[in-house]
Amino acid sequence: MSVRELIDGLVHRPVTEKRPGRDDPALAELAEALNRAARKRLGRSLSIRAVDAGSCNGCELELIALNNAFYDLERFGIRFVASPRHADVLIVTGPVTKNMREALEFTYNATPDPKWVVAVGDCARDGGLFAGSYAVTGGVSDVVPVDLHVGGCPPRPIEIMAGLLALLERAQ
Repeated sequence: MSVRELIDGLVHRPVTEKRPGRDDPALAELAEALNRAARKRLGRSLSIRAVDAGSCNGCELELIALNNAFYDLERFGIRFVASPRHADVLIVTGPVTKNMREALEFTYNATPDPKWVVAVGDCARDGGLFAGSYAVTGGVSDVVPVDLHVGGCPPRPIEIMAGLLALLERAQ
């Protein structure tokens, strides 16, 4: 980091996404459509297991935002679970590092059918900035089959939600 970047960081506010309105109709409509699709396809709510395969944590911050007070996916029956045995969807972030390859394969195999894999972020597609590194195997699709890719560095929470909706609608 240069001195100029340091001074700019101290003087200017950080650039962040504008928070959604308290009752944002577009967000509510998207979340309700996602809930309906999950109940129609699965007969119940949607359970997600997140797997960090070696990311910089930018995508994880956006995934965590899905549970904050603004997005609050749990009110629509969409929840993150601790065990892949309880998941319908694996959301994988980051390039797959050589140390995480086997863990990702085990997690995929432990997830019951029907299951979907969503690769979130540009690094999950092809390794992103880390492609070609001695420590990186490649993108998620190099290790497990991927049903959907949500691009971005990192993608916004609403883009992740839209991707989940597209996945469920396509599966029907």
